[in-house]
Amino acid sequence: MNSLWSMTIGAGGKWSGVVGRGKLIRFTALDAGANLSMLMYNAKDLSERYNMPDTLKAQHTSHLTKGNVLMSDNGRVLASIVEDSLGWHDTICGYTTRAATDAKYGATNYQQLRNEWLRSGQENFEVELVRNGLGRRDLTPVVNLFSKVFCDDKGDMCFSADHCKEGAAVTLRTEMDTLFVLSNTPNPLDTSAAYPSVPVKIEVLSAEPVSSMDYCVNYRPENRRAYENTWEYYLLLG
Repeated sequence: MNSLWSMTIGAGGKWSGVVGRGKLIRFTALDAGANLSMLMYNAKDLSERYNMPDTLKAQHTSHLTKGNVLMSDNGRVLASIVEDSLGWHDTICGYTTRAATDAKYGATNYQQLRNEWLRSGQENFEVELVRNGLGRRDLTPVVNLFSKVFCDDKGDMCFSADHCKEGAAVTLRTEMDTLFVLSNTPNPLDTSAAYPSVPVKIEVLSAEPVSSMDYCVNYRPENRRAYENTWEYYLLLG
């Protein structure tokens, strides 16, 4: 299938853009150890955005993989995961901050290093949110594509350093017109002593129409209800 559009986000890079309903977005790690932090908003009403608690509790999970949907705070489906070579994407660790980045990898700034300075997820998100008429108050929990974080028997959160291999890919299908805000910055629990440098390729492709027998629609009973809310929303929009 030919892509409609593609780009590569380098290490520390950021991007935001609206992807229309009924598209596939394929993310591919071009080296091992990728992490791409992602925010999502309804492009027609930016007050509606990805809701982490509802997404997890409705699907009885703490991580995302094929079949899972990303629900909004209005009980609709922003996007679904239709293909996944990894089986686990982190939903609970959030994004890096300036203070945490400096403490872990050493203090850097743009004035000294220009584009080689080490960016944080929070700063990347704040810049892209402002570009889209939003701001710091609109930051929400993120999905960290390509990362696996689990709790051990003691309840400690553990980062799987070897989870993402080169070429690992995950494909989302947009169920609403969605504003994506992306930051290619490390997972906060990444155990690497050096700032990860893993580019991620993004491709947008056409998707087949969603049927009532779709895998994601039927993955959980709550998924179908969220899809029905989404279909009703677009039916009334005309």
